Amino acid sequence: MTKEAQKVKETTLENTKLNVVPLDWNEVYYTNCPLVSASNVDEGLGLTKKEYKKIGVKFAYMRSTPLTDWYPHYIHNQENLIRFGGLFPPVEVHADIRRTCLLGVTQMPAEGGVMMVRAKDDIYRMADLKGKKIGISKSMNKIKNDWWRIQEHQGIELMLRMNGMTMDDIELVEFPYADDWYNLPEMMKATMELSIDLWLKRDHKRDLAFRPLETALETGIIDAMYMQTKPLQQVSEATGKFASIEDLSRYPDWRLQVANIPAAITCTDVMAKEHPELAVTFMKGMIRAGRWANENKHAAAEILDQQTFYRDIEHTYQGIRDVDLVPNLSPLNLAAVEVGKNFMLSHGYIKNDFDVNEWAAPEFLEQAARELLEEEWKKQTTSKLPQTAGTLESGGRIG
Repeated sequence: MTKEAQKVKETTLENTKLNVVPLDWNEVYYTNCPLVSASNVDEGLGLTKKEYKKIGVKFAYMRSTPLTDWYPHYIHNQENLIRFGGLFPPVEVHADIRRTCLLGVTQMPAEGGVMMVRAKDDIYRMADLKGKKIGISKSMNKIKNDWWRIQEHQGIELMLRMNGMTMDDIELVEFPYADDWYNLPEMMKATMELSIDLWLKRDHKRDLAFRPLETALETGIIDAMYMQTKPLQQVSEATGKFASIEDLSRYPDWRLQVANIPAAITCTDVMAKEHPELAVTFMKGMIRAGRWANENKHAAAEILDQQTFYRDIEHTYQGIRDVDLVPNLSPLNLAAVEVGKNFMLSHGYIKNDFDVNEWAAPEFLEQAARELLEEEWKKQTTSKLPQTAGTLESGGRIG
């Protein structure tokens, strides 16, 4: 541990009390990250809540109750929780903490990351960074996944590699921080009906908490920093103080786009085994919200702009224009998950390996799609036949 890290408070399970609402299988809670997903679009639609109402189950945001702190979002220590968010935390959960099921993913095909420098500096190529300082953050919270650092580490290494360089060519400067706000009384006191409520209370597009190394770059402590392509990049560049000299999204290689994505939907193995209908119902909501978003990209962008880091609605639209918002488990996206998992394993961010294809549970997505199709079939045929048609599989022989 560096001297700087030793000065920062370390949060562990030994010095922290975790808080979770009592388990009730008539309730399902969700949590999501401020990124592009059908779940975040659905916060403006309420389609998933309607699906749960059909089966008599309450559906609510994880922090709608003061009994639950923020840790379930990262360590999935709540059985009746479904998470839709960045890839790296659920990978660590499944590898090292507890078993979960991967219900679906959404990939952003061009957000691999950029290398940012000060606009006033005479630095225009990665080669100009030889011997220079690149920052990397380090969370001192040992309970949760350090996804910021993993993303920075992976992006820096890839950009160096794509330019014939290695970590030996630069000086990596570590910035430890406490990262200990997840169960503070003031954070526990405020409850939120939707996850979007958190972002409506703060100017998150200009909040430097989401760009932790920017001050160090601006003041000259470091010469460059990693940042996500598009969302955060646009906000930083809009100040006129920073410029990107490398952008992984411009390469045709999809393996370079795993910057804490694909966004993953996970539920606990207990929910999957004992209450599979709850996972299926969530996926029905995600399919419906994703289809709506695909058909109404501008409207979806307006919803997403309230909780993501794109500069404004138009930039959000440009970011999601070619993105399929309906979650899937395609071979290509599972291969992208494998890339992220393998980086975490090879760099010591997880201790245990696992098979991504075994983690994936396509049966829930398949059943959700099947039920939606059956519902639509019955709706369409009821008005055209003397009685409601049977299931799609029940058609008898004609002639």
